[in-house]
Amino acid sequence: MNVNDDIGQVDAIVARARAAQSRFEAGGSQKYYDQAALAVGWAIMEPVRNRHLAELAVETTGLGNVSDKITKNHRKTLGLLRDISSVSTYGVISNNLDTGISEIARPIGVIGAVVPSTNPGATPANNIINALKCGNAIVVSPSPKGVATCEALLGYIYNEFDRAGIDRDLVQMIPGQGSKEKTQRLLETSDLIVVTGSQNNVKRAYSSGTPALAVGAGNVTVIVDETADLGSAAEKIRASKTFDNATSCSSENSVVVLDAVYDSFVAEMSKTGGALISEETQVTKFLWVNGHLNPQLIARDAEEMIAGLRLQDVVPAGTEYLAVETKGIGPDYPLSGEKLSRVLALYRAMDFDEAITITREIQLYQGRGHSVGIHTSATDRPFDVAKAIPTSRVIVNQAHTFATGGAFNNGMPFSLSMGCGSWGGNSIDTNVHWRHFMQTTKIVREIPTEEPTVEEIFNTYWDEAGK
Repeated sequence: MNVNDDIGQVDAIVARARAAQSRFEAGGSQKYYDQAALAVGWAIMEPVRNRHLAELAVETTGLGNVSDKITKNHRKTLGLLRDISSVSTYGVISNNLDTGISEIARPIGVIGAVVPSTNPGATPANNIINALKCGNAIVVSPSPKGVATCEALLGYIYNEFDRAGIDRDLVQMIPGQGSKEKTQRLLETSDLIVVTGSQNNVKRAYSSGTPALAVGAGNVTVIVDETADLGSAAEKIRASKTFDNATSCSSENSVVVLDAVYDSFVAEMSKTGGALISEETQVTKFLWVNGHLNPQLIARDAEEMIAGLRLQDVVPAGTEYLAVETKGIGPDYPLSGEKLSRVLALYRAMDFDEAITITREIQLYQGRGHSVGIHTSATDRPFDVAKAIPTSRVIVNQAHTFATGGAFNNGMPFSLSMGCGSWGGNSIDTNVHWRHFMQTTKIVREIPTEEPTVEEIFNTYWDEAGK
């Protein structure tokens, strides 16, 4: 198939999606939109299908592990469905008598979603549910490794659509292994694009001429201070770091520990499966090949990764992740960047001020705008971190991977796509969620005039600065 055929294929898919969306909106109701979203939720959450999607994802991408992908598919979808269960996305959604403004929910149209190989089931499902909840159609462009999982997911969605009498053309995907030309055409012809994953795709999205929701790269750094519950912090970091073999953009990549508790924290890490590596070249000489992460070692189970690093006789049996002592930050120190593996960079800070400095330097090198964490008993220190570091989120005393994208015990919206603000080159600094998939028409009525005098506005300023 030549480039023109590729473009024609995408145009035909988008045209069918646009026609289906028009019908969906014309016959729409809140009940209908909700039914479509729930159909997709059950398509991925039904246990047999969930397991098949997880197994297929690991088999075809080589990333992560089956049990954690099952958990991710289930919890991320359940949490999203909880978030949107009582949300109004059809008809009049607000009527403010004070302002005289009523808002009517309106779909955006056709959503184009570019999704990564790290979450080939959960991420498209999340985008599809949000799109349908707001009355849109959606076309998914999976990564080459994620094609098989996305095809299976859409097959399950169509089974549910057929049972509920919902138009299949509302949810489609770019078929085959994809190409830059196909993805580019989708970016150009959709009404809104949502991009998670490759920063090249993110840049293309923003330059496509189509409104874009695109997210930045992660490289999470977490501070452990002298007031922290060290045992709890170590266990939460273990659980988060090892989940789905560190495929999440919210997985801890560096931990900065204050000198006063450094040795004690290392001891707690060892109790929870974290092995200390003092000579960083033991890891770096194998984890990177020609300046790039070794695809044979990233997102692998612990035993496979440890064997690939030739550390079987160095670390204790039962080791779940490696904590590698390092000091350097920047392009010449690869441990300071995202590692997509069960490897943590471990930094020692003299005091809290130095911990903030180290964390800031790591974020400025990679991952700015995404998120950082802190384990502390001091209520003021999260605010100190938030004011000093270019980040959209400060996660406090939580397992970072589970907290950043929404959890049942925090208030973040469930999402697999985290906006990173201007720091990360993004238009949003929030988790991508349902409200980004809807627009509104405002009905504006006249209200009683409320016009201040010039004196009322400037009196305080004149008193201080002079008139």
